[in-house]
Amino acid sequence: MSINTSTTAGPSLRAAAAATFVVFGINGFVFASWAARIPAVTETLHLTSGQMGTLLLCIAVGSLLALPTAGLVVGKIGTANAVRTGGLLSALAGVGIALSLSAESIPGTAVSLFFFGIGVGLWDVSQNIEGADVEHKLRRTIMPQFHAAFSGGAFVGALIGAGLSTLGIGLPLHLLVIAAVVVVVALVAPRYFLPHAAQAAPVEGEPTAVKGPSAWRDGRTLLIGVVVLGATLTEGAGNDWIAKATVDGLGSSESTGALMFALFVLAMTAMRLFGGRVIDIYGRVVVLRASMAAATAGLCLFVLAGNIWLAGVGAALWGVGSALAFPMGMSAAADDPKHAAARVSVVSTLGYVSFLAGPPLLGYLGDLTGIHLALLAILAPILVALLLAGAARPLASKSQPSKPQSSAPQSSK
Repeated sequence: MSINTSTTAGPSLRAAAAATFVVFGINGFVFASWAARIPAVTETLHLTSGQMGTLLLCIAVGSLLALPTAGLVVGKIGTANAVRTGGLLSALAGVGIALSLSAESIPGTAVSLFFFGIGVGLWDVSQNIEGADVEHKLRRTIMPQFHAAFSGGAFVGALIGAGLSTLGIGLPLHLLVIAAVVVVVALVAPRYFLPHAAQAAPVEGEPTAVKGPSAWRDGRTLLIGVVVLGATLTEGAGNDWIAKATVDGLGSSESTGALMFALFVLAMTAMRLFGGRVIDIYGRVVVLRASMAAATAGLCLFVLAGNIWLAGVGAALWGVGSALAFPMGMSAAADDPKHAAARVSVVSTLGYVSFLAGPPLLGYLGDLTGIHLALLAILAPILVALLLAGAARPLASKSQPSKPQSSAPQSSK
């Protein structure tokens, strides 16, 4: 594992960083195990792109119900128990998806995906709150490395999905094995999380609890959420549709589509592994704007390329541009540790409106234009994210003399 917690970090902090890295990685592995084989689901259930979009919307609805309250749940039971709850619910839902696909039941698959979305939503917010706490204690930018673990897990999951698709192994068996892995990790890894309340150790004299509505009225938090909403749509669209768009738009096989998804995820993973240092040097705002420009160029090349090789270059550039927006948004929301849980929950909710609900809408548009060309619709929200990127500028709080971004404050303008 490539997380360097420095020689000053205590054993518990190193263990927490490692455990958080593992939890992010398994989260990505689970997500890719589903996303890389979406073409197989459409084939099994005999669905159009629009109908598949409706199924994806079931995940979105579940997550969007869980995300706004996830900060409060974490405040009640802590990040470790929240990750356990989200992971176990996701595993149980995965079993339901597997059984429903075996029975070719669209309603059963839809219900299972709904609960899968709830589990993933709670899991995601909880791991980001833990990651932000570790980042603050390390006093440097490490959140992209946690998200690199997510992307790395997704890359492995995509490769396994491509291999199993080539071998003709069904998705139900695939999902049952994944569910067993999730149960083990969800029960073991959170034992090493930092021993803290999820509200990020409130300071004496401060209000006792920061409720969701307070965070929803914070202007900076909402602007960060809008930026993340636009920026993460490019990642969500790539995750859900790049495999299908490769099959439909370029006439490729399902295994080639899964490999294109793997390339997209590999590019994200590589950028996230090294992105922390880039952010510390140039600042969040500059890196966020450059990321959106790269995503725009890569998306256009992928869609407009006439052959698989140029499309692959576009997919890689698209992945690079998608890599850092979400982790930067999580770090920005958690700049003030006293309000981190509520604000991360708000930004996660707004970001997942696009990350989860956007791709299903693209599916409906894909029924009219083809999913390949429909991807160009995400250029508009990417532009919004680029224009509002200044909202992610680090806080200059006297109560936070040392922040992960402090090494280059002049670059964040």
